[in-house]
Parts: sequence; structure tokens; C-alpha cells
Amino acid sequence: MIHVFGEGYFITDEYDREVNTFVQEKEFGRLIKKLYLKKMKNILYLFLALASYGMSAQTTAEEYYNSAASKFYLDDIKGAIVDFNKAIKIDPNNVEAYRKRGLAKESLKDFPGAIVDYTKAIEIDSNYAPAYRDRGISKDKLEDFSGAIADYTKAIEIESSYAMAFHDRGITKGKLKDFSGAIVDYNKAIKIDPNYATAYFNRGLSRFYLGDMTGACRDARKAQELGDNALILIKMACN
Repeated sequence: MIHVFGEGYFITDEYDREVNTFVQEKEFGRLIKKLYLKKMKNILYLFLALASYGMSAQTTAEEYYNSAASKFYLDDIKGAIVDFNKAIKIDPNNVEAYRKRGLAKESLKDFPGAIVDYTKAIEIDSNYAPAYRDRGISKDKLEDFSGAIADYTKAIEIESSYAMAFHDRGITKGKLKDFSGAIVDYNKAIKIDPNYATAYFNRGLSRFYLGDMTGACRDARKAQELGDNALILIKMACN
């Protein structure tokens, strides 16, 4: 989860969101989440050890991809990119390998490089909604806000229930000071996923900027209830 309160927004990684949705952020929940993540990391380390032992000249694209994906989630980003490169060399049409390599480059703040990979994934599969959303995020980071909105919109055209694409488009609209437009997108994200904590937080922040303290406070409390750390917004809007 990446908090960027200076810009007023924060983006949540899909994997992190899945864990947070699975385990609520209460005292017992935090303990279970910690144990869950530790178990997952141990499984991935074991997988990598076995996979590396079996690597040979005949290693398949799928094996390199699985190794790269494991390294990515263990924060060995450069190692992941090396294995994604090998998977793509064997299978140049591996759309998911391009997308995941793009995510790895994005995590290293190589946003232009990430965009190249997302674009390649889209060239292979023009209806691959996640690649449009991911490319939108990288364009947003490069302050190509109109390009980001266009990509989020395309992702939504392909997948009308893509809550994260609505949410991320709301973030970009907020950076353009279109807080009313951002709220519309957060509303849609929340309608699709009523437990989308960051959408409540960001909608509350947009309402705060528009002077709607009652709505901002309500959303901040809901975000906190769902497990996000919304204490700063609660303090700003509820007092």
C-alpha cells in the first residue's frame, strides 16, 4: 500500500488489497495477516529454491515466468526482471509476462519502461483491461493525466465492473482538481466493491476539498472501519 498524502491520494497494490480484504485490520486480524504473509513468503522461498535447482537449458517460458513472479512478490525486483526477460525470449507473445515485467519496472520507478511493456501487452491482446489500467498508472506518475484517463476509460469500456480502474481514474481527476468528477468515479468503484476502503478514503478527501465536511467525515470513518488508516482525514474533517 503506497500512501501519498501530500498529493491527497494513495494507491493500493492488488495483492495487498486482496490480503487486506481477506483479513480485517483489527488486533486479531493484524496478527493473522502477519502470519499469513509469513507463510506465503516461506512457500515462495521454497518454490524458488526448487525451481532454481531444476533450471536448465530446457527451462520453459512458464517456469521462468513462475520464478519471476515469485521473485517479484519477494521484492527481488531485478531478479524478477531477469527471469521475465528469459520467459519473453522463449515466448514473445506471453502477454502476462510483459505486464508483470511492466509492474516490476514501475516498482523501480522506470515508468517509461513500464509503459513500453504495457503497450506491448496491449498489442498482443487489445482487450486486456489490466494492461490499460497499469499503463494509466504509469502515465499518471509521469503527469500525462489525459493519457492516464484515456487508458482507465478504455479499461472500463472493456471491463465495466473494474472497480480499481474507476478508483484510479478518480485519483487522476483529483490531481486535475476535478473533485466532483473524482467523486463520481469513487461512487462507481464503491458500488462495485462496497468494501473498497481506499475508495471511501479518497472520496472523503475529495469531499473535504469541496467543503463537504459531513460527507468527508462519514467516508473517513467508513474507510477506517474497513481497515484503512484514515485517522488524519478523520481529524481534519470530523472535528
